[in-house]
Amino acid sequence: MENSLFIKAAFSQLTERPPVWMMRQAGRFMPQYWEIKNKYSFLEMCKTPEIAADVTMLPVDLLDIDAAILFSDILVTGEAMGGDLSFTQGVGPKFANPVRTQADVDRLEVDVQPRLQYVADAIKVIQQRLNGRIPLIGFAGAPFTVMSYLVEGGSSRDFKLTKLMLHNQPELAHQLLSKIAKVTADYLNLQIEAGVNAVQIFDSWAQALAWDDYKEFSHNYIAQIISQLKRKDIPVISFCKGSSVFAPLMAEAKPDVVSIDWNVDLLDMKHRLPQGVAVQGNLDPHILYADKPVIKERIHRLFERMRNEPGFIFNLGHGIMPDIPFDNVKYAVEVIKEFRY
Repeated sequence: MENSLFIKAAFSQLTERPPVWMMRQAGRFMPQYWEIKNKYSFLEMCKTPEIAADVTMLPVDLLDIDAAILFSDILVTGEAMGGDLSFTQGVGPKFANPVRTQADVDRLEVDVQPRLQYVADAIKVIQQRLNGRIPLIGFAGAPFTVMSYLVEGGSSRDFKLTKLMLHNQPELAHQLLSKIAKVTADYLNLQIEAGVNAVQIFDSWAQALAWDDYKEFSHNYIAQIISQLKRKDIPVISFCKGSSVFAPLMAEAKPDVVSIDWNVDLLDMKHRLPQGVAVQGNLDPHILYADKPVIKERIHRLFERMRNEPGFIFNLGHGIMPDIPFDNVKYAVEVIKEFRY
């Protein structure tokens, strides 16, 4: 993998063009995804290694991106700990047994790696299919984000119950976050041992937090996880919605790459980070709805801004939306791959 543009950029080397992969690149915007999804439930797809491999390979084969990302979900750790997880079309994830009391936290288990073996099995199948072509990224949900689903019992707009726990029962919140952090570090190491070439930590709901709360209830646990990873030659990417605010603090957890949302100038932010920390991002995913000349102009504008800057991976500021036209995503990748500094 030493010749991979993605790995080089992740370790802050200058590349002849920015490598490209996109969050949610194996997802609902692809007709081929729906051909699989219509046959199986979402959890069946995640838990069946051959199917997870099929979905992981879709953007590799159809888009020719520079890195694959494991098809799974950030909530598999919460399920492994004892959460009763289900996914309903149009509703999203639900935990039927939310975690809100001391007894609820106490019942959550932390030695759960055997329950996540299906992920390691999927990684091995995917790596056989990739056959060294491009790197495979593993991932996990950050403790605060997983906690929010466990406490709310599903998705939330205001995270009221989660924030009440942080503010009224901080000791209980820390107990819960500590358990999730241990599981997450073990889980990412399981993925590394199974053969992933990089890992990303997703803190999808960090932007809900005030600065002090982010530092206490999110950042400190991500730093703890990163410090426990067997990361030799494995770049670690830290992503959160809100990274345009939190990125300098995120860098203190010592990831190799900070993934930046679209609310900030990427070069300005990179210069605010320590030397040797790469950046990933940061095109607004809504640009991919636009006409093709607009898509090309915006990508080139970003690339010219980052010209001669080592340590830059192209990505979106967040994931691809389900109704973005597949042809627009494919065109964006073609524009990126034709570009040369």
